[in-house]
Amino acid sequence: MSSEYDVNLRYGVDINLNLSGKVAVVTGGLGGIAMASNQMLLAKGASLALLYPAFEQEKVAEIAAQFDAARVQFVSCDVTDPASVESAFQQVVAHYGHLDILLNCAGYVMLQPVMETEFTEWQKQIAVNLTGPFLCSQAAAKQMIAAGQGGKIINIASQAASIALDNHVAYTAAKAGLLGMTKVMAKEFAPHKINVNTLSPTVVLTPMGEKAWRGEKGEAMKKLIPLGRFAYTDEIAAAVLFFASNGSDMITGADLMIDGGFTIW
Repeated sequence: MSSEYDVNLRYGVDINLNLSGKVAVVTGGLGGIAMASNQMLLAKGASLALLYPAFEQEKVAEIAAQFDAARVQFVSCDVTDPASVESAFQQVVAHYGHLDILLNCAGYVMLQPVMETEFTEWQKQIAVNLTGPFLCSQAAAKQMIAAGQGGKIINIASQAASIALDNHVAYTAAKAGLLGMTKVMAKEFAPHKINVNTLSPTVVLTPMGEKAWRGEKGEAMKKLIPLGRFAYTDEIAAAVLFFASNGSDMITGADLMIDGGFTIW
């Protein structure tokens, strides 16, 4: 058997990042990073299924008015509940016939010192930030494997998964677990051509992030970031778009830092 390769061959990367015909499920689909990602995915031709918690029901009508109803489905889902997740993904497949991309954006944080973190708070952060992505990735992979067309799973982690931050004990534990979970899934799903990766942002200027990091606290944090600023939602969405495209087909089990160099330290 020859060990020579034709170095002039090309994989066929689509430099236009075209996602026409693809269906993307976005958990936490009404949030800041999700909304920026939704716009980019739609602009590249994808159709969306936006999963949202029941307490955000009032937002749906307002957000739905911003999109083409034929290409955006809204599904209420508690990502921490297996039955709710199974039902949501069945609804997506019933509506579109298939799914190709999962973006796990659903998240929750409450910052407290270790000694002030109650067990119920610990459980909630682990449930939303780790159990949720597990259940949704499992449900998505089940559909992708059955379809036999591969797929992309993109998990939103955090710089807190890789570096110690005060008052982040539960959040860090969940996000660090997400990195490990992603690697195992990447290895197990690789034979099915399903790529699983994480993005780890610094502080992102979502409405929640902007409010939390106003004033002196934010200025002090920015001094620790070599690039000297926080991230914007479209910067995270741009990385989502890359991981959703065929240009990332050779990348799996990876964690992309979008932190302005914070974790260099």
